[in-house]
Amino acid sequence: MLVFGASTVTAVLFRFCEERLGLLWREWLTRRSVRGYLADRAFHRLGLPGGLANRDQRIAEDVRTFVTMTLSLCLMLLNGTVTVLAFSGVLWSISPTLFFVGILYAAAGSGMTVLLGRRLVSLNYRQSDCEADFRAELIHVRETAESVALLHRERFLEGRLMSRIDAVVANLEHIIAVNRNLGFFTTGYNYLIQSIPALIVAPLFIAGETQFGTITQSAMAFSQLLGAFSLVVTQFGVISSYAAVLARLDALAGAMQAPPAGAGTVRIVEVGDCVAYEHVTLRASRDARVLGEDLTVTIPGGTRVLVRSADSAARAALVEATAGMWPDGSGAIARPPLGEIAFLPERPFVPAGTLREVLLGNGDGTAATTASDGDVRRVLEVLGIDEIAQRSGGLDGEEDWTDVLSLREQQLLSIARVVLTRPSFVFLDHPGRTLDAERIDRALSALCACRTTCVTVASAEDETEHRGHYDALLQIGEIGRWIWKPIREGRIVEQEAPRASLP
Repeated sequence: MLVFGASTVTAVLFRFCEERLGLLWREWLTRRSVRGYLADRAFHRLGLPGGLANRDQRIAEDVRTFVTMTLSLCLMLLNGTVTVLAFSGVLWSISPTLFFVGILYAAAGSGMTVLLGRRLVSLNYRQSDCEADFRAELIHVRETAESVALLHRERFLEGRLMSRIDAVVANLEHIIAVNRNLGFFTTGYNYLIQSIPALIVAPLFIAGETQFGTITQSAMAFSQLLGAFSLVVTQFGVISSYAAVLARLDALAGAMQAPPAGAGTVRIVEVGDCVAYEHVTLRASRDARVLGEDLTVTIPGGTRVLVRSADSAARAALVEATAGMWPDGSGAIARPPLGEIAFLPERPFVPAGTLREVLLGNGDGTAATTASDGDVRRVLEVLGIDEIAQRSGGLDGEEDWTDVLSLREQQLLSIARVVLTRPSFVFLDHPGRTLDAERIDRALSALCACRTTCVTVASAEDETEHRGHYDALLQIGEIGRWIWKPIREGRIVEQEAPRASLP
C-alpha cells in the first residue's frame, strides 16, 4: 500500500509540474511575442505588402503548440535515454552482435523515415496557414454580417469560403498521401523488430551456447532499445509538425526584428516647434511609383496647413512618413516627438472602455492629461457630442464604442481627445469623409483654441475643407510634384515655399 500511495502521489505531482511548467513557459513566451509584435510598430510593418501572413495565429496557436510539443518531446527523449541506459547492458550481455544490429537498424530506419516524410514539414507549415486563412474569412463574415445581409452578398462570401475550404482539403490530401507512404515503411519496420532477435539468437540456442529463455529476453530488450533509438521513426508525424511550428515562430521572430524592406527609409529628427521636410521623396511599396518628389518645406508651429492631392496613396504616404511608418523613401523629416504629435486616421480608432479612459487615459492605467471632468464636458459640448456621455451613463460608463457610435461620432471623440491632451501638432487625415463642413469648422476652432497646429490632408475635390480655415496650401500633383501656396483671408498668395533646415 505504501508503494502504491507513493507511486500515485509521484505520478500526480509529475503531471502537475509538467502542466505548470508548460503554463509558465507559454505565458512568458506569449508576453514576449506580444511585446515584440507591438514594439516599433512591427504589427503595421508586417501587414504591408510582402509582410508575414497570419501573425495572430502564430502568436496565439503556434506558441501554445510549441510549448506543448517541446515538453512532450523532451519527456520522450528523457524516457528514451533512461531506457537505453537500462537495456543496453542487458542486450550487450546477451549478444554484442544484436546490440550493433539494433543501432544500425534504428539509424537506417530513421534515415529512411526522414527521406520519405521530409515533405511533411512544409505541408504542415502550409496547413497552418490554410486553416488560419479559413478562420479569418469566417471572422470577416461575422464582422460584416449586417452589410452582407443588406447587400445580399452571401454568394460572394460563399465563393471565398469554399476556395479556402478547397485549399485546406487539398493540402490535407497531400499530407494523407505522404503519411500513407510513410506508414508502409514504418509498419514493416516495427514488424521486423520482433523477428530480428530470433534470427540472431536462435542459432546460438541451436548451437547450445545459450538457453531458450534468452530468446524471449533478447526480444524484449531489443524491442525496448529499438523503441528508444527509433523516436524519429515512431514520432515522425509529431516531429514534422514541431519542425513546422519552429519554422513559423522563427519566421515571426525574424520578421519582427527585420528592418523595413523598402529601398530606403526617411530619416526622422525629433524637434519641438515645427514639422519640416527636407528633400523627401516617397515611393509606393508595390511598384516603386513616385508619390512625392523632393518635398522641402517647413510648417512652423501655429501655421494651419491644408494638404491636397488627387492621389490617395500620396496622401497616405505623407502622413505615414511623418509618423515614421512609410517603408520606402528618402530624405529627412523633423517633427516633435510622438508624445507631442497626434495622427488621426481617416477611419477613427476608439477602443472599448469607459469614456474617461478613451479621452484621458493612456491605456496602461496612467493619465494622458490632467483635464477635469468639467473640461471634458465642455469639449464634448463644443464639438456637439455631449449626448454621448449622457447615453453611456456618464464618463465612467463602459461601452464598445465602435458598436454604439457612428463613424462621425467616433471621429469627433478622437478629436476631443486631441483637444484635451493638447499636442503640439495634429495631422487630420481626410476628416471630410466623416464630418461635414460645420463639424470640421468646430473641430478646427477647438484645436486652434488649445494651440494645437493642424495639418489637414484632403482630396483635391473635397469641398468640405474651406481655405479660410488655413494659412497655407500644400498641393501634391501628378508624379509627386508639389506646390506650396500661402493663404491670406481665404485667398491663395503666390509665394516661395519656406525651406527646411534640419539639424
